[in-house]
Order: sequence, then structure tokens, then C-alpha cells
Amino acid sequence: MARLLRARALAAALAIAFTAALSVVALPAAQAATTTCSGTGTIPAGDYMIQANEWNSTAPQCVTYSGGTAWTVSTANFNLSGGAPATYPSIFKGCHWGLCTGNSEFPIQMSKLGSAVSSWNTTQPSSGTYDVAYDIWFNSTPTTTGQPDGTEVMIWINSRGGVQPFGSQTGNTNVDGMNWNVWTGQQTSWKIISYVLNPGATSVSNLDLKALFQDAVARGSINPSNYLLDVEAGFEIWQGGQGLGTNSFSVAASTGSGGDTTPPSVPANLAVPGTTASSAALSWSASTDNVGVAGYRVYRNGAQVGTSAGTTFTDTGLSASTRYTYTVAAYDAAGNVSAQSGGVTATTTSNGGGGGSGCTATYSLTNQWNSGFTANVTVANTGTAPTNGWKVAWSWGGNQQIQSLWNGVVSSSGSGVSVTNASYNGSIAPGGNTSFGFQAGYSGTNSSPTLTCSTS
Repeated sequence: MARLLRARALAAALAIAFTAALSVVALPAAQAATTTCSGTGTIPAGDYMIQANEWNSTAPQCVTYSGGTAWTVSTANFNLSGGAPATYPSIFKGCHWGLCTGNSEFPIQMSKLGSAVSSWNTTQPSSGTYDVAYDIWFNSTPTTTGQPDGTEVMIWINSRGGVQPFGSQTGNTNVDGMNWNVWTGQQTSWKIISYVLNPGATSVSNLDLKALFQDAVARGSINPSNYLLDVEAGFEIWQGGQGLGTNSFSVAASTGSGGDTTPPSVPANLAVPGTTASSAALSWSASTDNVGVAGYRVYRNGAQVGTSAGTTFTDTGLSASTRYTYTVAAYDAAGNVSAQSGGVTATTTSNGGGGGSGCTATYSLTNQWNSGFTANVTVANTGTAPTNGWKVAWSWGGNQQIQSLWNGVVSSSGSGVSVTNASYNGSIAPGGNTSFGFQAGYSGTNSSPTLTCSTS
């Protein structure tokens, strides 16, 4: 009998092992990680966007996306003491300086906000100096491509190294069952209110953002007529930073019950009045709405590339001799969005505005505030042999002045600028590309320049 039981046990074990082997074979392959080491790099993550956002440093930083909403600061060793942080790598939903995510509920006017909740789970290394914070923006109008002029709401769920929010502590409050120290301050053109969780945590679940916003309204820090543009979550880093990461993140918002739920009419008569080698001009007929149209979202090849308060838009930073398809949707102040218009195609010209001998250069404004901006230029090899070097040149249309530049060597004379390759990125394979970026100051207007590109 014991021999029979042992035989049955052996057969059962073999069956389990065989089933386990089949299970292992059936597992799907893990998603390959995506990394950006550009200070202005972005990585789409479904309905969200991950941004490197290194705005106060040129030290090496890499951000790696591993799938879902999970990402990590995979390379960083900052060493600032005091002052502004070096960087704010983060994930966001909504519109950040004109860069908008798809399927977003934003903008929503504060007075019409029904709910806003977020969950965030993080990894926080035991060394370095940083905060783990939401950065949430309000603006007087439903859209802006530059510095919002309303209120910046920061929600610190943790920090280390003794850093403190901007301004001064002016109170404390208990919101959503948690204790918060409240800091307030005034920047040149916008207010800042910060809520610091006490004690800190590595995660929050279904955090009631609206309740914090209402507290800020009561303190006079948020104007209820202003619009919630986006919700960002990331890490302001002064020292160290490698290993900081988001394991999961979500945010959802809606308008209040009984509010405006009617979307505007679909924009009509979308047309392309003209193109250059690096831009396409669009126009369309105005939509109508039961309350009022707040603006329009512009889509290129299915992805949103910008917004417009009027019925025209110029898409820049395009490649020469390339065909693009555009659609437009209208939205109102309550966040209702129309269906997208019928598509129209635009084909950029083959020379001028970014063309040249063997290469093209495309300009992309990545961030802008009231006195400065950052931009990225992609240099692509259009020839049939590898390049030995490249040069990109342009003339500013205003008083822009480059303050720092990475991945290239810059030379300026008056309004004229030329950038040549660095020692490590002069060789570009046929069909390949490289890029450089810079931070600059300006006043008045900040129009995008027309680039020329040449190779050696």
C-alpha cells in the first residue's frame, strides 16, 4: 500500500511540474524599459506623461519607464545645497506648459470641480536630499503654453535632508484624515501654497485633492474662477536622487453634478493655409457651446500637440518633405470636449526652414515661463552615408539669449546662433538622429526660429 501511495505521489508531482513548466512557457515577455537621458525628455505612459524636467542643472540624469505608470530615476547624483532644486522628474496628467496628455479631464474650473482624487506609491532611497511632492497648477484661463498665472499647489508626502517648501509656514490643517503643515508664498506672477504631510509617507491612496483645493480657496490662495490645468507627481532633488521611483500613480477628476455636461459642437472647415519645411499653419471655423467655448485641442497623427484659444494654430518642429494628418476638438470651461473634426493633411516643403545638405533640424519648445524657456533640437541625417559632423544655425526674431546648452557647442553673434556637434555626437548613421537642448532667457515675444542644417 505504501508503494502504491508513493507511486501516486510521484505521478502527482510530475503532473504539477509539467503544469508549472507549461505556465512558465505561457508567460508573456516583460515590457522593455524605455529610458531618456535628455534633461527635457518625455516618455508617454498611456493617459499620462513622464517628464525628466531637469530645469536647474546640466548634471547627468536618466529616467527609465518600466510599464504602466511605473518609472524610476535611474541615473542621478546631484549636489546642490540650498536654493532651487536641480530637477523635478515627474509623471503628469493634463497640460504642462502646452504639452497635453490624451483622455484628460482637464481643464476644470475650480468652481465647477466635482471631485479630484489621486493614489501614488513611491520608492524613496535612504540617502540624498529631496522631496516627494505633487505639483498642481491653476491658471486664469483654460489653457496656457507658458507659466500659469494662478496658483501652484504643492503637496509634499515626504522629504529628507531638511528641505522646506517655498515661502513660510502660515498654519496647519487636518484634511482627508491627515495632518498637514501649510506654507504660503508669492512668486512674481503666481501664488504658491504647499501642504506638507506630517508625518511623511511613501504612498497615499485615494487622496482627496479637492478637499485640499477647497482649503486653499478658503485661505485665499486659489481663485475659484481659475482652472485646474494638470496634476504632476515627482521628486524635487537637490542631492543624490538615483533610485527615487514611482511604482504606481493615478489621478481622476470630474465636474460637479448638475453642472454643464454639454460638449461644444465639432469644429468645421479645418484647412491648411500654408506650410514650411518645419511648420504647418491650420485654421478652422469656430464651434458653438451652450455656455461658451474655452479653446481647442489640436491633434497630429492622432496625438495632441497643442491647444489654441482661437481658430488658428501653427504646428512647429516638423520634418521636411513629410506628410502629417491633423484634427481639432473644442472644449468648454467645464471640461467637456467635442468629437474630433474631420482630418486634413499637410505636407511640409522640401527646403528652407530646417532643410540643408544631408540633414534636417527640427525645433521643439519644451518649457516656457515668464522670463525664460527650454528647447530641444533634433538633428536627423537625410543622406546615404554617416555624417562626420553637423552644424545648425538660426537667427532669433526677438531678444532671446542662450544661457546654457548641452550636447553641442554654441556660438552667438547678435541675433545669430550656430551650434556644432559635441565630440561624441558628430557621427549620425543614415536615417538616424541626435539632439541638443538649451535654456534661454527672453522678454516680450518668443517665436520659434527657422533653422538650417549642414553636415560634413
